[in-house]
Amino acid sequence: MSYSATKLQVEAFQKEHDELGTKLNLGKEVLWLTQEECIKAGPNVEETIELIRQALEAHGKKEYEMPAKIGIHPFSDVFFHAMPAYVPNNLACGMKWIECFPRNPSEYDLPQTTGLLILNDILTGIPIAVMDSAWLTAMRTPAVTALAAEALHPDAKTFGMFGCGVQGIGHIRYITKTLKNLEKIFIYDVNDKSMENLISEVSEEVSVPIVKASGPEELVKSCEVISSATIILLGPLKVVKKEWVRKGQTILPCDLNTFWEPEICRMADKYIVDSIDEHKLFENMGYFPDGLADITCETGEVIAGLHAGRTNENELIVCSNIGISVSDVIMGKAILDRAFEMGLGRKVPL
Repeated sequence: MSYSATKLQVEAFQKEHDELGTKLNLGKEVLWLTQEECIKAGPNVEETIELIRQALEAHGKKEYEMPAKIGIHPFSDVFFHAMPAYVPNNLACGMKWIECFPRNPSEYDLPQTTGLLILNDILTGIPIAVMDSAWLTAMRTPAVTALAAEALHPDAKTFGMFGCGVQGIGHIRYITKTLKNLEKIFIYDVNDKSMENLISEVSEEVSVPIVKASGPEELVKSCEVISSATIILLGPLKVVKKEWVRKGQTILPCDLNTFWEPEICRMADKYIVDSIDEHKLFENMGYFPDGLADITCETGEVIAGLHAGRTNENELIVCSNIGISVSDVIMGKAILDRAFEMGLGRKVPL
């Protein structure tokens, strides 16, 4: 999908270009931002939710350009993804190059996820910044789940989280910002230490009681809204069984449905995805071996009010969000703007 800029947008691009020229020697240098600097300049949870709301609304209204992310896979359990995007109303243009190696922490004492985001001047195409992308990914991913939960099941009293790593922690931090009626949160991870760590990490900011589920079945049967951020594999793990799922639930996987029996998507009254193009791309790559279920609409269309979400309390809804780069470039642009204000980063010659 291509997007042609309006006259007013081009004028905004020119103004932005002129402003950048006062901060950088355009075409000669870029601003380099480390992860620590991104964190210092980065938006907090509430600000991130608002930025991602803008990203999803732009996506829903088709006010963007974003090809489906492509990737390479040197091993069966890892991936590299190239994720370009252009969101004119946010003056955001660039590409994220990110990788996920689940074995890194245990085998090499390195992070599971690392990556870089490159931002460009829209008017001239000149690269203006290179920054860490792992932190902003960790921040924007749970924001999508939280916003989708708010739109699809705002009155939920119970929430369940599969996976208690960085994303699991983020989801618990975010979900209480949008699901205001939560009374109990259930968590599950094969590693008990990860569950304990999650509880410790969020204890000072999450007042909703958190319960360690004894297993996947207990969590599914105890919760109205459920998310999963586990491993992404070509073949489904099928940990969650269709017999455990019931009408009236909202399921929000971030892991390509790896964790769930594929039949669950077909059982759903509505199957919503963040990007139809990306889900079809992953289907062609073999990640949905039985094929995709019929797609109702995209997450952004629901957030933008262009498509109905839940229309009755008995609907089973699955909303699969695997990550769209409109969120990344909007987050990156917000970080860059604040970094300039704070005098962070270093200018690196091109």
